[in-house]
Amino acid sequence: QVQLVESGGGLVQAGGSLRLSCAASGRTFSSYAMGWFRQAPGKEREFVAAMGWSGGITSYADSVKGRFTISRDNAKNTVYLQMNSLKPEDTAVYYCNAALNFRLTTMGGGDWGQGTQVTVSS
Repeated sequence: QVQLVESGGGLVQAGGSLRLSCAASGRTFSSYAMGWFRQAPGKEREFVAAMGWSGGITSYADSVKGRFTISRDNAKNTVYLQMNSLKPEDTAVYYCNAALNFRLTTMGGGDWGQGTQVTVSS
């Protein structure tokens, strides 16, 4: 099991950028595939992006392709989500997910952080 703490959320105008961070505890962070999900009010949690343990494989939701970039720094036990060209429909609580299997991460099957709020104003 790994403990996850997200940060970096906030209020931004449409077209702006934010970078989310997810800090993980434990010495085995580099063994985990990492993912980002989001949940808007009244909606189900949805997949945003994921990256394999080495960074060699990534996956993105169609709604964020070309705007969001996932990255990781295994030396810092941290995964990032760079969000550019933000839209009001990106408003949601963003959650970090960690799993020992990439596919499981994309399905939200791993451990979760507490989330960080992102609000995009029009």
